[in-house]
Amino acid sequence: MKARELDLIASIERAASSNPTLSLPLGIGDDAALFVAKRGYQTILTCDWFLEGSHFLRDKHPADAVGWKCLARAISDVAAMGGEPRCFLLSLALPPSHTERWLDEFLLGLRRAARKFKCPLVGGDTTRHREILINVTVIGEVRAGRAVLRSGARPGDIVFVSGRLGEAESGLRLLRRKGQPDKRAAKKNPTLKKHLYPEPRIALGRYLSNRRIATAMMDLSDGLSSDLPRLCAASGVGARIAAAKLPAVDVTERRGAKSIDPLDLALNGGDDYELLFTVRPSMARRFPHSFQGIPLTSIGEITRDRSLRLVRGDGREETLQARGWDPFRR
Repeated sequence: MKARELDLIASIERAASSNPTLSLPLGIGDDAALFVAKRGYQTILTCDWFLEGSHFLRDKHPADAVGWKCLARAISDVAAMGGEPRCFLLSLALPPSHTERWLDEFLLGLRRAARKFKCPLVGGDTTRHREILINVTVIGEVRAGRAVLRSGARPGDIVFVSGRLGEAESGLRLLRRKGQPDKRAAKKNPTLKKHLYPEPRIALGRYLSNRRIATAMMDLSDGLSSDLPRLCAASGVGARIAAAKLPAVDVTERRGAKSIDPLDLALNGGDDYELLFTVRPSMARRFPHSFQGIPLTSIGEITRDRSLRLVRGDGREETLQARGWDPFRR
C-alpha cells in the first residue's frame, strides 16, 4: 500500500469519527466492522452507485453536495421499507487531482449527512481511477415483521406520494443552466436544495411501518412513471393516476416557464427520494394530509387490471409511459 493511499484513508477516518454503539461494537479502522442486530429487529442491506457523469457532474455539483447525496440516496432505500439506518460502508475511487481540496469538501458533506441521519461510516475501500466512482452500502434495521415491501398493494388501495414531485429535476435543470451555485444560495433555493441535498423520509417511513398504514411502499428515485410500474409489478396489480392530483413543482415564477411542463417533471423527473405508498381505503379516509410538514397526497388507486393509466384533467385516459431515469436507455 502506498503512503498516499494511507494518507487518504487517514483523512476519511478523521472525517468519519464514528464511535462504537450498541449495534456497532467495532467500527472503522480494522479489517472489517462488527455489527450486532437489535433483538426483535431484522437487518436491511442496500447499496447504491453514485458515478461521475451519470449521477453528478464534477464541474457543476459542489463536492460537499456529492458527499451528502451519495449517502442520503442510499439511506432512502432503508426509509422506503420503514427502517432506520445504522451504519454504512464507503467505496471511493478518485483521480490523484481530487485527493486534497475536493476530498476535504466531499468528506465534509458526507460527515454532515452521517450525523443528520445518525448513520456512521464503519469502513470501505479506496482506489485510484480517472473518474470519481462512489459506492455506498447501508446497513439498517426494521422491527421484525414490519418491513413494508413493494408487493403488498391490493385492488382498491389508494396511491399516495410524499412531498412535491419534480423539484429535484427542476433543480438539476437550473444547475445545468447556471453552473455550480454558491452553497448558501443553493440551500435557500428549494429546487436546488432538493437536487443537491435531498433528505430521505426516514421518520415518515417508520411511521407508516410501525402503524401498519402502508400496504406497499418504495422510494421515488427514477421518477413516478418508472417507479410506479415496479411497485405494481411486484404486487401483481395496475393503477389509475389522476394528473390533476399530482403535487407538481411550481414553475410559474421561473424564467422560461412556458417551455417547462410541471406534469412532465412530476411524472418523469428523478432524484426526488420521496415515498410512494399505498393505503387501504378505510385507512385513507382518515389519513393526515401532512406529516411533520411534509405534504401527503393521494394521486390515484390500485386496480385489478394490470394496466397503468393516466387520467388527464379533461377525463381522457392514456397509458402511463415509463419515461423516468433509465441508465440503459439510449
